[in-house]
Amino acid sequence: MAACVARGAPEPREEEEEERPPPPCSWREIRAEGLRCSYTVLFCRAQADALFRALEREVAYLPGELTRVQVFGKWHNIPRQQVTYGDPGLTYTYSGVTLSPRPWIPVLEHIRDQVQLATSHTFNFVLINRYKDGRDHIGEHRDDERELAPRSPIASVSFGACRDFVFRHGASRGRRPSCRIEPIRLQLEHGSLLVMNFPTNRYWYHSLPSRKKVLAPRINLTFRKVRAV
Repeated sequence: MAACVARGAPEPREEEEEERPPPPCSWREIRAEGLRCSYTVLFCRAQADALFRALEREVAYLPGELTRVQVFGKWHNIPRQQVTYGDPGLTYTYSGVTLSPRPWIPVLEHIRDQVQLATSHTFNFVLINRYKDGRDHIGEHRDDERELAPRSPIASVSFGACRDFVFRHGASRGRRPSCRIEPIRLQLEHGSLLVMNFPTNRYWYHSLPSRKKVLAPRINLTFRKVRAV
C-alpha cells in the first residue's frame, strides 16, 4: 500500500543524514516560539482502515505490570496500552522505566518505511500507545530522553478515533508561569502524520487529554531515532 499523493515537504532533516529528494506530500506547517512541527494525512481512508485492522491483529502490548511509570517518586498504572518495537540492542528509558523493543513486524516496517519516505529521516524505534476510548489519555510531557539522537525529529502516526492533541509551552505551565503563551491544539486525524522537529521538545510539552465522549479506540505510533547507550 502506497501513501496518498500530496505536495510539499517538511522541515529539512539534519545535515549529517543522507541526502534524499523530498516525496510528494501536502504539509501544514505549525509554528510558534520554539515550536516547529509539520502535519499531513499520510494514508488515505482505505489504507488507514486496513493498517488499523492489521495493528489490532498483530501488535502485542505489554502486560500491565510492565507499563507502570514513576511520577514524583510514586508508581502509577498508565491509562492506555503500550509497547515498543525496534532494532536489536536498543533501550529507551522514561519515567523510571526502561523498555527493550520487540523485533519489527511487517505492518510496522511498512508504516515506518512510508514515514521515512515522507520525512527523509530514518527511524529505528517506535513507541506504540493504544487508547481504548476517550477515557484513556496521556498527560503533559516532553520527549527529551537522553537516548534520542540529538536534534532528531519524532514522527507521530495516528490511526482510529480523531483526538485533540495539545502543546503547552514550558514557561506557561504551573500556577505562576513566567510568561503567557497560548496553547496550540490540533486534531490528529485517522491516517495522519505529525512531525515534531527540533527544538519543539526542548520548550513545549504535549498531551492527549481525556475525552469521555470519544467511544472508539485510537492507536498512536511515535517513530524515533534512538542511540545505543
